[in-house]
Amino acid sequence: MWKKTAILMILVMVAGSLALPLWAADDAAEASKIVAESRTTLSHFLSDPDMKWIKAHFGQAKGVLIVPTMGKGAFIVGGSGGVGVLLTRNAKGQWSEPAFYKMGSVSVGLQIGGSASEVLLFVQSQKGVDSFLSNSFKLGADASVAAGPVGQGASSSTSDILAFARSKGAYVGASFDGSVVNPSEDLNKAFYGKAVTPVEILVRGAVKNKEADGLRSDLNKVTAK
Repeated sequence: MWKKTAILMILVMVAGSLALPLWAADDAAEASKIVAESRTTLSHFLSDPDMKWIKAHFGQAKGVLIVPTMGKGAFIVGGSGGVGVLLTRNAKGQWSEPAFYKMGSVSVGLQIGGSASEVLLFVQSQKGVDSFLSNSFKLGADASVAAGPVGQGASSSTSDILAFARSKGAYVGASFDGSVVNPSEDLNKAFYGKAVTPVEILVRGAVKNKEADGLRSDLNKVTAK
């Protein structure tokens, strides 16, 4: 009997070890897809005539979180959620490699029914950046958040983070107060080939991935203008 049990355990272990590379490959593909889509989303925001404020003030940004797809029920039943990348600027004004984050809300979120939308969080303060370096934080509690300025003559807020959202090419009302933001350890590991923290990615610059060069170049260009 014990021989059969031992054989069964070995088979389970072998099957698990064979499955691990497949999971890792899936995560790596998903991470690459999010980076590519984030570049497209950034382009959408920068070319949107209702969001000229973003392009005009990008030189003042300390960081930006880009979520290509934010949708109802993406992570939490009854709420909204999405996965995106955060990039921050160093003392020389250059943009970091991307760190992956999950953002979700059970009670507030996007006011667009069941539609998906693109989201950009414009980080204005060092406090806002530091919040992302923790294991988890809540917008509105650990860092202040306000709706981003939209349209002609838009005036900005002094909040740590400004939130912008657009759906099907148009601005949509959104509230992110109470949303929870967490680093995505699996996607960060898959994209960089090893376990890595947001501090190592954003502050120390300990890892690199050429797949993010296009996104970083786009950010460096817009902040240089």
